[in-house]
Amino acid sequence: MVNNKFISTVIEDEVESANLSSYHSIYNIKKKNRVKKWMWGSLVTLIVVLFLPWTQNIRAKGAVTALRQEDRPQELNTVLAGRVIKWYIKEGDFVKKGDTILQIGEVKTDYFDPELLNRTKKQIDAKQIAVEGYSNKAATAVSQMKALEEARNLKLDQLDIKLRQQNLKVISDSIDLAAVLNELAITKRQIDAAKNMLDSGVISLVDFERRKVSYQNAIAKKISAENKFLQAKQELSAIRIEKNGTIQEYTDKISKAQGEQFSSISNMATGEADVAKLQNAYSNYDIRNKLYYITAPQDGQITKARKAGLGEMVKEGDMIVEIVPDKIRYAVELFAEPMDLPLLSKGQKIRFIFDGFPAIVFSGWPAASYGTFGGVIAAVETSVSSNGKFRLLVVEDPNEKQWPRQLRMGGGASGIALLKDVPIGYELWRNINGFPPEYYKPVKGEELKASKEK
Repeated sequence: MVNNKFISTVIEDEVESANLSSYHSIYNIKKKNRVKKWMWGSLVTLIVVLFLPWTQNIRAKGAVTALRQEDRPQELNTVLAGRVIKWYIKEGDFVKKGDTILQIGEVKTDYFDPELLNRTKKQIDAKQIAVEGYSNKAATAVSQMKALEEARNLKLDQLDIKLRQQNLKVISDSIDLAAVLNELAITKRQIDAAKNMLDSGVISLVDFERRKVSYQNAIAKKISAENKFLQAKQELSAIRIEKNGTIQEYTDKISKAQGEQFSSISNMATGEADVAKLQNAYSNYDIRNKLYYITAPQDGQITKARKAGLGEMVKEGDMIVEIVPDKIRYAVELFAEPMDLPLLSKGQKIRFIFDGFPAIVFSGWPAASYGTFGGVIAAVETSVSSNGKFRLLVVEDPNEKQWPRQLRMGGGASGIALLKDVPIGYELWRNINGFPPEYYKPVKGEELKASKEK
């Protein structure tokens, strides 16, 4: 037993003294173990890392767009139905505002007449002359009515004078009749007395007959005065009747002239309505002629031409081409989950990774990231989109480096909304438990300045 141990010891000493590499690689009996040091080092490092700051964030996908609606790609539609006559541009060309893109031809028979505008203008001129004629006729009727009124007033003045004269004549004749009646009464008393005196023989027959003649003359005067008085009253009634007839006559004439005036005014109004209608048609024809040439509404590039060949038909409202404006204030539209919406607000900072631009991103340490671009939330929509998410519009941050000039509409973008700074340990604990990020309210410029001064 002792010999075996001795022999093994001798062999080990000889092997170690022989400096065999295979022996030293297999047998590590005398080497020191460093696992314990590595374990403690890793544990300390992990503890230190757990207390390092971590920026909470929300990730969202989106695409490059324009902040203002007029800067986004827009369809150029035709207002009229027609057929393609001539193309002035091709896809990919850059155009200025007002440049002609396409000419279309008429397809409706109502507008085939090349002299349609001139003929419509002649109709307008003819109608305007007719309106002017009716206006003059109405003015003539007014003048005629004034003349008739003046003539009526003069005639009535004459008749009023005649009425006053005839009234005076009636009064005079009535006075004469009264005098004659008084005279008749006297002669009657005288003839009655003369008759008694004749019967008594006081007077002669000659005296009686003379008084009788006087009585008969008085009767004749009475009849004449009565006739004259009645004739004067009759003439007075005739003058009154004439006055009423004159009023009626001139009223009829004035009413007729007034009717002609109203008829002329009515015809003039109808003519003015026809003129307005023709002028409206003329304006429509004139505007329609200008719509045969489709022009660019703004500067931009022509894309997506929907119609190709000459003579091809287009309908009203059909898309002809699409124009992409060349001067755009870019923005990024992001779509956030409903649960993240309360954490996002206007003015909040966003970091972007644009498709086609390499970047190294450490989402928890934005300062250590490379190739990202800064943005600020400009609008948060309050209605959900068709994809079940809420839309955000983010513009370029003026305090950060500029966005690439090579950006194009529709390019992809990944946004990282920066929230509150927390320890890494807290962030791990939050994610393990499924808690939401800390509510973050962006600090405004004045508040940030005040905090720096403090």
